[in-house]
Amino acid sequence: MLSKALLIIVCAVFHGASAYGAETTEVKPVSPVVVSSGDLEFIDTNFENASPLWYESGDDGIVHLHLLYDHERASPNRAAGHFHFLIHAKTGAKLTFEFENMLNIYNGSKGSFARELTAVVVSEDGQHWKPLKLEARPLTRVLMNIEMPGPKLYVARVEPYRLSDLDRLLASIRENPLVGITPIGKTVEGRQLEIVRVGNIAAPHRVFMRARAHPWESGGSWVVQGLIQRLLKDDEQSKQFLKRYCLYVLPMANKDGVAHGRTRFNVQGKDLNRNWDQPVDPLLAPENIALESWLKDMIKQGLRPQLGLEMHNDGSGRIHISKPPAASSDRYLANTKAFEELLRKHTWFTEGSKPPGEKNVGTLADGLLEKYDIDAMVHELNCNWIAGLNDYPSAEHWQTYGAKLADVFYEYFEKAKQ
Repeated sequence: MLSKALLIIVCAVFHGASAYGAETTEVKPVSPVVVSSGDLEFIDTNFENASPLWYESGDDGIVHLHLLYDHERASPNRAAGHFHFLIHAKTGAKLTFEFENMLNIYNGSKGSFARELTAVVVSEDGQHWKPLKLEARPLTRVLMNIEMPGPKLYVARVEPYRLSDLDRLLASIRENPLVGITPIGKTVEGRQLEIVRVGNIAAPHRVFMRARAHPWESGGSWVVQGLIQRLLKDDEQSKQFLKRYCLYVLPMANKDGVAHGRTRFNVQGKDLNRNWDQPVDPLLAPENIALESWLKDMIKQGLRPQLGLEMHNDGSGRIHISKPPAASSDRYLANTKAFEELLRKHTWFTEGSKPPGEKNVGTLADGLLEKYDIDAMVHELNCNWIAGLNDYPSAEHWQTYGAKLADVFYEYFEKAKQ
């Protein structure tokens, strides 16, 4: 780590930048000035879900944050989209940070997520978060200007949802008679995976959802939590919902990655949302073996889900439609269209869908449709902006979205072709 002497260099001070506001005026850098070494004391990444990174202060007075990639096995693909760290600095210090190592390789193609990185969230206590707009510069440079409100400040790409958050949710619902929590297997590092059932097994319809195949994408976890809590509200409407359908959820597929602050792959370098059109390797992806074994057992019992949602985050927020086999093409395309229409009716969803390409890429949704004839989609949630609300994403907004999915599913099974 850096010596204190290196940290004597000041971070550039900017005029007109708001620490938390959604709107900022034009920022104009001024010449760096020397400050005491106490202005920036330390950047901490030794806590739950923190992202691995290293940092240094440059001659320009900017603190450079070097994100660390995680890599896909037997592939050039790499990812560094997750960050979650804690700044220790002097109260009132004006600091400028630049994010480095954003040149990911995705499906073999080089690209940068800098264009998607327009805002972060910050928190003094790690629980209550506010949005912070970032400053884009040429050549994929992204700067973060902060005036420290206190001695510590957490920074994250999106509002975190950690293993401890899931544990609290499961503890709060475990004794509910409408809930079943079933262990289905373990991760590479031995963390238990569970399917959460909400509702009556004998309900005529079934929904399956999976969240957190990619560790940084916490929006799906918040949506799932909002949906579960809505279905367990025990009002007349929730009773009607659960007469029509039963919900099954794998709430955190990549627990190891979440624990270690990874971005995309499991600890064996496997993308848990790829290769579902091929046999699953039990050594490299035990998380997927556990899910597929559970699914096969459900089908054997006559409990095949009729609808599947794979929850993710990205910078566009669209639904990704799979390419259906010819035998189920008409039904699948009609049902996905109906589902999108119901999202627009009941939620703030406006982003639209991405039609199927010439070849599927092997997502879980592709596998559910091709191998098990389950109408499934990948549902991305925009990590930067909710157009339908004209606001930044937050745990509160995503939980509200989850709650409204209860209405979507209810009406979907009234309209869907079987």
